[in-house]
Formats: sequence, structure tokens, C-alpha cells
Amino acid sequence: MTYTAENMLIRSLDSGRSGVFARVRAEDAGWDFLNMAALRLNRGETFADVTGDYENALVILGGVCDIRSSKGDFLRVGRRPNVFSGMPYAVYLPRRTSFEIEALTDGFEVASCWVPTDRDYPAQLVTPKDCPVELRGGGNASRQINGIFPPGFNCHRIVAVEVYTPSGNWSSYPPHKHDVHREDALGNVLEADLEEIYFYKFDRPGGYAYQRVYNDDRSIDAVMMAQEHDAVLVPEGYHPVVSAHGYTSYYLNFLAGSAQSLANSDDPAYAWVKDTWTFKDPRLPIVDMGMEPRK
Repeated sequence: MTYTAENMLIRSLDSGRSGVFARVRAEDAGWDFLNMAALRLNRGETFADVTGDYENALVILGGVCDIRSSKGDFLRVGRRPNVFSGMPYAVYLPRRTSFEIEALTDGFEVASCWVPTDRDYPAQLVTPKDCPVELRGGGNASRQINGIFPPGFNCHRIVAVEVYTPSGNWSSYPPHKHDVHREDALGNVLEADLEEIYFYKFDRPGGYAYQRVYNDDRSIDAVMMAQEHDAVLVPEGYHPVVSAHGYTSYYLNFLAGSAQSLANSDDPAYAWVKDTWTFKDPRLPIVDMGMEPRK
């Protein structure tokens, strides 16, 4: 598949009503593992499905829900009204699991990804206290990363993190890639071959970010403007982001591939910038555990 700005930018399906408002299918993306959707429900509305031969990650973007499944029930999941108001809740569902989501609040939103697997893991609840927070980068390349399904999570392939980039800042910088599987002599993963989706939100209407995706031989080299509920595909190569001045950007990263890892390689042309970072942006963190009442 030839990747261009036109097919790596997946425009929002959002009509403002209940239902799916973003979707990426692996077959449409031209890759092997990663599928994604975002769903909105109002209070009392339900969505039911079966995971089949896929492991499934459900990340609560905003609102509260009950999740009932054939592998256990998770009740009153969620807390933050939206992604800019607190830390995440999530649920992992293994393959061959039937489930139903019931919204307990209006405007409930959840993003999910599903990845083929031949392994069995337990259904698991992720709460804010389970999500490590990292303030990464420096200067105007500072950003916040919340690990939701970080490397080492008890699943097969899925990795999920959410990233907050303050107004005018760069993220995923210096540019890095994870498109070749490499291990050292001891079997430690030096770089994983991963498919990746960026799913965007902004703290106020009109927000946008620019994302470049490019590889070493420039057979892929595209710049895309992502707006509310757009998704950007990263099939390979480097993929830096910059948030428009005046807007804090949020993106949810779903990844899957050769290892349950985030091991990557910096673009050697830009790796030097790390040595210039002397401080973290004082606007960070954007969200923290103290923003809402604890459950």
C-alpha cells in the first residue's frame, strides 16, 4: 500500500449524535493488527459486541458506564467528564468475550482498539492509580504521557498511552520510529515493529495539530492537519506532532505489532536536540489525580 496524506489522515465521523464517531479498520489501513473505534452513548443507551479472536482495550474518554461481560462485570467505570478534566479509566477484555456497555451519564465516550490474538488473558480494570504519569521532553517539546496499557501490561500485543501537548509545543520529538524489530544478544528489544494510531481531541473548539509522517527513504513523507476526533495512521517511519498555538492537544495512542513494547529509534538528524533541554514546561501536568473526587 502506498501511504499519502490522504489515506493516513482518517477524518472524524462525528455528527454530534450517539454512535461511532471515529473508526480505523486494519484492512483499510493496509496493516495486520490494529483496529480502532470511538463511540458515544447517552444515559441508558447500550452497545453490545463479542471480541471474537481479538483482545480488546476500552479507554473511557469521558463519563461513567457499566461494562458487563462473560468474563466479569465492571460497574461505574469512569470518572472524568472529558479527557481534559482528569485521569483515565480503562478495561481490558480478552478474546472470545461477549460484553455490553451501558452509559450512566449523557455524552459518555469510549475509544477502543482490538488486535488479533491466539492467547488468553484475564479481563482487567485500569484505574487512575494504575496509570503512570511521565513528563517527557523539555522546553517547548515538553508533554505529558499517561500510561494506560503500558509495556508490561498483562496482555498480548496492545499498548495504549494518552499524550497532552500544551499550546505551541512539539510532541513525539525528536522524531522517532518503531518499524523494525531488533533485539540485542540477550533478547532485549531495541526497537519494535509497531502499527500506531493517533486519535485527537482539543481543549476548545477550532483546535488542530500538524503531524508529519516520514521514513528514511522518503517513500512516505506527508504532513497532515488533525482536528477534533480525526485519527492519523503511522504505518512506519518518524511521526512528530506540533500543537497549534492557543490549543492544548490530546491524542490517544493505540499501538500493536511485533512486541508489547515502545522501544524505538530517534531520527539521528534530530537526536541532538535532547541535549538542549534544560527545563520542563511549567504548564505540565495538564491532568492529575487531584482534578476530580476520588472513588
